[in-house]
Amino acid sequence: MLADHDERAVYFHRLAAEDPSLLYSPFLKCLDMNDDYIPLQASKILTILICSSPSAVDVTEFFKWITQQFSAQNPNVVDLAVQALESLLRIRPYRRVFWDTPHAVDSLVKILKRNTPTLQMQYQVIFCLWLLAFESEIAAQLNRKYDIIPILIETAKAAIKEKVIRVVIATFRNLVEKAPEANLAAMLVAKLLPFCENLATRKWTDSEILEDVVYLRQELQDNFQSLTTFEEYASEVQTGKLEWSPPHGSETFWKQNAARLNENDAELLRILSRLLSTSQDPIVLAVAAHDIGQYIKFGPKDAKKLVQEIGAKQRVMELMTHADPDVRYQALLAVQKYMVNAWEF
Repeated sequence: MLADHDERAVYFHRLAAEDPSLLYSPFLKCLDMNDDYIPLQASKILTILICSSPSAVDVTEFFKWITQQFSAQNPNVVDLAVQALESLLRIRPYRRVFWDTPHAVDSLVKILKRNTPTLQMQYQVIFCLWLLAFESEIAAQLNRKYDIIPILIETAKAAIKEKVIRVVIATFRNLVEKAPEANLAAMLVAKLLPFCENLATRKWTDSEILEDVVYLRQELQDNFQSLTTFEEYASEVQTGKLEWSPPHGSETFWKQNAARLNENDAELLRILSRLLSTSQDPIVLAVAAHDIGQYIKFGPKDAKKLVQEIGAKQRVMELMTHADPDVRYQALLAVQKYMVNAWEF
């Protein structure tokens, strides 16, 4: 009745005008049924009814259910859940509700990280991210919380269909337009500028792709000229993708900026400490251990105390027995800097 004729939804809304809960409650209950068919059909009906509602609907429970389906083993179930989300996020008030749903965005992004997402699934998930990025508050936090910029770049690089690249670039444009301060530096660290320069040389059937690429390239070039060395370093740390970029090895950089790792409740120092415990990448571990050592050497008087309080000292000491020789070496140097007396610095 509704699948092929969603215009009929208006009759349902008229019948439930006095008490809209009468319209949604029966289908919400169906979502929890132990059945392979009924919950999925109920979700389709709910999506049509919610999207056609003349007023906002409480979609909290529906978003919780959708989030659970993102982890389903059956790809068809995941596909239907993403389709429902794509429709709902077209309605602006629901974007914030989804963003605030526990584990919702994280579960959505994890679909892209799997080895098996289809081309269409990639497109639909990124389309959802594109819709979310229209909201400035969300655009300012998307990459910081979920590290989506490098994920989207890698997805676009591997894409064989133009439409996937198009929605990735459109998402980047939203992130820049809605929250430039939160995203431009991270994009530079993730090497989006050379990728955009490469994309600008290609021929596209969709003129909007080139328009967005040119816009991004210009914004990134302008930001690159004004980006300070510390901002570049901070963005790299915040992404968690540490590498031996110039600031790490510059003694001048550390003399000038070590104390700044205490800013914002020692945010950058805490990230370095967390990476020592969570990263499996030997390069990340080596760079993080090195930076902790430089902070101890060139930082404020309470540097040692803070390093110990956040647990970084213990983790660095543990890394002295790591399988990778460079990790062991950098950990040893950091411990030596910790042990030396303050007057020798």
